[in-house]
Amino acid sequence: MAESLDKIMYSFVVEDVLKGLFIYVPPGYVACVYDLGRGVLKKVLTPGLHLKIPFWQKAKLFNTQTLEYSVSRKFDAENVQGMGDVPIVAQTADGKRISVEGTVLLRLDVNQIPTIWQNIGDDFVAKIVRPTIRSRMRMIASRYNHQDIVSIRRDAVEVETKNELERIFYPRGIFVENVLLSEINQVSDEVRVDEDAE
Repeated sequence: MAESLDKIMYSFVVEDVLKGLFIYVPPGYVACVYDLGRGVLKKVLTPGLHLKIPFWQKAKLFNTQTLEYSVSRKFDAENVQGMGDVPIVAQTADGKRISVEGTVLLRLDVNQIPTIWQNIGDDFVAKIVRPTIRSRMRMIASRYNHQDIVSIRRDAVEVETKNELERIFYPRGIFVENVLLSEINQVSDEVRVDEDAE
């Protein structure tokens, strides 16, 4: 009985205390630390092995690589935390309803990750990224005729979308590397999509 109790205690020490001492940060990530006494610490932990206070500090990993935000029919709309969205339905300047698919390449500013975690939380995609991309795509589509978006001025639409997203995301610690439109299809007027629940 005493021997099995010793094994349980040893297991507790190894699992909870020793593993709680270290934070392993893999390449392409940084870690933010939440301290029970001081809140989210301003210093980010770069790749490598770091020490923390067990039970008192909690670490969270954040990806600092280029993130692919894919707007596609393949996206699972039930996955609200997922990095992407379903096609965005918008109306052009000449009154045509279109469905826009593409990719937005984003990257988190390493120096602002503690502020993102503190002020927005780790669900920043659902709170900031998705609604902003939907809104800006619709706004920019409304400035162009259908034919311009589909072929003639497609590159101008991509650049304008990138600039508009950058204006909103940059102060929040998110870089916009590129906007790439892949498919733009006309949607029939009979098909009504709840645009806020897309």
